[in-house]
Amino acid sequence: MEPRYRYEDLKQLAATALEAAGLGEKPAEAVAQGLIEADLLGHTTHGLALLADYVEELDNGTMEKKGLPAIVVDHAAIATWDARRLPGVWTTMLAVEEAARRAERFGIGAVAVRRSHHIACLAAFLEEPARKGQMVLVLSSDPSDSHVAPFGGLTPVMTPNPIAAGIPTDGDPILIDVSTSITTAALCGRTRAAGGRLPGAWVMDEHGIATDDPTVMKQGGSILPVGGLDHGHKGYGLSLMVEALTQGLGAYGRADKPTEWGASVLVLAFAPDLFGGLDGFTRQTGWLADACRAARVPAGKPRVRLPGEAALGRKREALAKGVRLHPGIAGDLERLATRFGLAMPTAIPESEPAPEPAR
Repeated sequence: MEPRYRYEDLKQLAATALEAAGLGEKPAEAVAQGLIEADLLGHTTHGLALLADYVEELDNGTMEKKGLPAIVVDHAAIATWDARRLPGVWTTMLAVEEAARRAERFGIGAVAVRRSHHIACLAAFLEEPARKGQMVLVLSSDPSDSHVAPFGGLTPVMTPNPIAAGIPTDGDPILIDVSTSITTAALCGRTRAAGGRLPGAWVMDEHGIATDDPTVMKQGGSILPVGGLDHGHKGYGLSLMVEALTQGLGAYGRADKPTEWGASVLVLAFAPDLFGGLDGFTRQTGWLADACRAARVPAGKPRVRLPGEAALGRKREALAKGVRLHPGIAGDLERLATRFGLAMPTAIPESEPAPEPAR
């Protein structure tokens, strides 16, 4: 069983390592917060597992260290930024904050971000604004890569192109974070490296045969869109929409033939207060949430959960008892700590509960 670590210790190590690699204090803090938030929620492929890769990108200059996003368009409720290859977790956090500010004035705020670096876990941006009464959507695509073939085709053209939404309710927010493909490239890579098989026939080989073997991704295969071979036109359509809303609105994408790992992003923020009122909004979303949880289920099966419910439960447990990292991540952190002369956090003995850290 992998050891547990205190949340604050992991966050401090990540932020300090990023600063040592050349990032300023504020972006380093933001990236560390975004990565550890992913691990708290259980999105372990998009959390601290990425830290060593981000440091490598800083080392080789493919992640920019200094400056701010450049403003391309600034008009009323909308803005377009050029992130200039700055850390995507940080620039997306800034975009969420900016879209939320505009929504407070106009009811809706939208920020398109082009030439961003990788933005990690989209769900990590959602909880805070949702608890403040705003509904935020984050959409992302990577114009430099291709893992997903268009429905009916064999050639990979798009990336998994996730859509995320944080929805306020009268209780915990609903947190949706779904790819428009069945799975992600990160999970395929992790499973392939471990010599394992995927939980289902989620990928397609070069001949169009669905399989659970992730090695086909290195042999001309692709990830299947949501709906698979049967109804994959649905995921394909959603993926096209995401690329239009990210690369299209930002006016930068595949047509420009970028080669560096990154993201095109769109952040949308809605202020229910300026529509029908926040109380009316949460009355509707709360009713719907209660109805879903109360839905009949097959005999012996657990009750229906809402998107994000399990993730928030994992987060509460990790804050109270310690963060249990996915196998291999602690070793990466130890190597970074050694390189930068930092102390590796002390693991929590299994016999001891970890105190909940102040947040």
